[in-house]
This record gives sequence, structure tokens and C-alpha cells, in this order.
Amino acid sequence: MVVFAWHDRTVIATRVRVLLSVVVVLALAGAMAMFAERRMRPPGPRPAFQLPVACGETWRLSTYPGHDDFDVDFYPTSGETYGRPILAAADGTVTRAGTNGRLGDRNPDNPTGPMGRGGGYWVRIDHGGKWSTLYLHMLEQPMVTEGQQVKQGDQLGKVGSTGDSSAPHLHFEQLRDGSKVESYFNGRPSGITHDNEEYAVRLESANCP
Repeated sequence: MVVFAWHDRTVIATRVRVLLSVVVVLALAGAMAMFAERRMRPPGPRPAFQLPVACGETWRLSTYPGHDDFDVDFYPTSGETYGRPILAAADGTVTRAGTNGRLGDRNPDNPTGPMGRGGGYWVRIDHGGKWSTLYLHMLEQPMVTEGQQVKQGDQLGKVGSTGDSSAPHLHFEQLRDGSKVESYFNGRPSGITHDNEEYAVRLESANCP
């Protein structure tokens, strides 16, 4: 039987701690390198985004001074706005679903109630390749949850006027690598590119089964 002296045991324990520290440092360095490498990758190709509204419907896409470049507000060209389905523009993973800012109290029964702040009820979807979309001012709690996989056309919620919203509409954004860009739908640019003036376009949704 081998008997280690107290000094030997201390030396072994010290060497083990040093070895473990080296292993931890190397693991952290490797993780940081992988994270940095992912961050440095260029964005992937733009997903085949469709309008985030029901198939065949025509909507007015608009903006106004101070709205911010590339921000798009959706209004239906006919029918009631409140409660209209909001659909996923492309396949992806829900990364945020809940409340942004203060909800306020504007709803179908109280359309001129107090306005809130921020995006109200909202959803953010990661579409991969550093592409994501945002859907703001929903009527009520989103119909999806964080971490949920969604397909293009899945319903995310309903059009409302929560948050900083003066009237029911859907505020929509497409982002590449975290920065807003001009939204494309059905492979074509939307035409909403700046907020120097108030203007709008009309598009028909091809977000069909």
C-alpha cells in the first residue's frame, strides 16, 4: 500500500486545481471563439417573407415622419381592423412573446382610451441566418410562446392598439443582423424605405396555405 504524506497530498490537490482551472479557461476561450465566429458570419439569404396577414387580403402599408426608416404600419383596406389575424411572415422560432412597454387601455370597446407606451403586446421571430421579424400592438396576449416553432402563416395574435398606438394597426419590421431593412414580401420590395413624409402602398397577401 502506498501512503502519501501530507505534503504530497497538498501538491497533488494543487496540481488538480491548476489543471481544472486550465480546462475551464480553455473551455471558456473555445466558447467565446465560437460565439465570435458566429457573430462574424455574414447574414444568410433573405427568407421568403410574405405579408403577415391573411391570404388574398389587400392591406395598406404606410409610414409617416418620425416613424423611423423601414417601419411599416398595416391597415386593412376594408372591414374591421380590430381582431384581424396576424400571421408569421416566414418559418422561425419565437424569441419574444409578451408585453413591451405599457399596454394602455385602447380596445374595441374603448377605442379612444388612454394610450400606452412601447410596442404593447408583441412577438419577435428568429428566422435563422440573422433574420428576424417584429409584430407590435396586438389586441391581447400573443397566441404563441417563446421558444415555439412556427410555420409561415401560423397565427401569432390579433391586430389591436396596445402600447404607443393611436389606432388599431399592425406595426411590422424586418431585421437583418439586428438592423431594420426594407421589408420584402413575396420576393419584392415593399417600397417603405424612409420616414421623410407620409406615404403608403397597397399590397395583396400571398401568405397562403
